[in-house]
Amino acid sequence: MMAVPKRKTSRSNTRHRRAQWKAVKPDLVPVVIDGKEQLVPRRLLGHFHRLAR
Repeated sequence: MMAVPKRKTSRSNTRHRRAQWKAVKPDLVPVVIDGKEQLVPRRLLGHFHRLAR
């Protein structure tokens, strides 16, 4: 069985809760692609290193 709310959450409370969520900006690192230096997210470095081969 799923959880069921006991009472309705007001629009104000719902929006206040949603406003607290923030996206985290990925840290960018320089990588050379086709002789040009570009900034890519750190988690994608492996992908670009495999492309360079």
